[in-house]
Amino acid sequence: MTNLVQIILQYKNDNESVYNTWFIDNNQRLKAFRTIRRGVLQVIEDIKNKTFPNDFKESSLEFVLNCIAEQKQVFAGVSHPFYWKPKLRIPDIYENQNNKLAFGQFLENCINAKSEEQVVKEIIKLDELKIKGLGPAVASILYFIHPTWFPPFNTAILNGFNFLFKDKKKLGSWTEYLKIRETLIETNTLHKSQLSNDLGAIAGLFFEIGTQKMLIGNDEYLSEAERSRFEKNVHKRQKEILEEKLEENLHSEMQYHLLKIGVSLGFDVTPASNDKNKSFNGQNFSFISLEKFPELPTDKDTQNTIKLIDVLWFEKSTNKIIGAFEVEKSTSIYSGILRLSDLYFSISSGREVFYIIIPNHRERDVVLQLNRPVIKNSKMNIKYILFSELRANCDAICKFGTDHSIMEKISISI
Repeated sequence: MTNLVQIILQYKNDNESVYNTWFIDNNQRLKAFRTIRRGVLQVIEDIKNKTFPNDFKESSLEFVLNCIAEQKQVFAGVSHPFYWKPKLRIPDIYENQNNKLAFGQFLENCINAKSEEQVVKEIIKLDELKIKGLGPAVASILYFIHPTWFPPFNTAILNGFNFLFKDKKKLGSWTEYLKIRETLIETNTLHKSQLSNDLGAIAGLFFEIGTQKMLIGNDEYLSEAERSRFEKNVHKRQKEILEEKLEENLHSEMQYHLLKIGVSLGFDVTPASNDKNKSFNGQNFSFISLEKFPELPTDKDTQNTIKLIDVLWFEKSTNKIIGAFEVEKSTSIYSGILRLSDLYFSISSGREVFYIIIPNHRERDVVLQLNRPVIKNSKMNIKYILFSELRANCDAICKFGTDHSIMEKISISI
């Protein structure tokens, strides 16, 4: 396609495109990879241990799909193909034990694969089983396991592909998905300098075209009804961007209060490793944070996860963590709990304090998550603090606090 370079430039230059609102500089997107991978490992473990339920609701698979759905710029509705539909008996991975086992083995083989060819073979094996309702919607899970090998897949991405390549590929076929993948990878290779090794970038382009958020050349192909829908989509996206910006500002504000309190109590402090360039109220996080993250007595992968915790307090000039804080807004509270549990189960000395910081309207959500058996049965004590309490009491804590126990005054324990 001779004009594809111009189309890619149009996609990248639109500040409201998926490329700029989801793919580039999106901390939540980056954090999601580790969280979703851990969630997939839990699905595999549940299936192995025969503790995976006969319904999607409250399963480890629901958690994985909810984490993906939080990337709402592209993945809104990603859970729908996995909802258990009893009358149709689809997807047939809940009540059929053989299919459930096959699905678990598929996920395990994919997550351990050393090459993309191995995963393609697993897809073909899964397809040959003809499990009702289990189609290439699974590809969106594969994307978060192997983002340079497999693109995400949904109706909008398919529509964009068909429009761009004048094709008629279908949604529910693994065979069609693999053909689309080959074309997408070939196209991405030709234009990699404008896009990315991560196939989310080019999939986002197809998504933009497929939802008609992005018009190619003139828009004569749109009917009046389609044009009206397009304008509504643009308005909706602008509203979502404004809401996300407000949420991000709140997140930064809470991180700043926690960093400020930590410094006032005499601790070394640091925000998440990908948040150091943030600021609040004219105060750069980097100016009050550790210049270099201390080496922790754990493996590299676990350390990288711990470094993504929103705020950490260290005992002065040591690598001993005193406080760990996850600030949650619209994202999954459980994903923050998982990062805290990585810290707890890998290097905890028993002296640390763990807190989830939440908007007031999400108090019920955090109570539900902290009451999960896996959390309740562990010795890990996670408390929560409301945004309003942290904001209202920050200055007083800085003035009168002498140690981390002062945080108990504004926290709630389950």
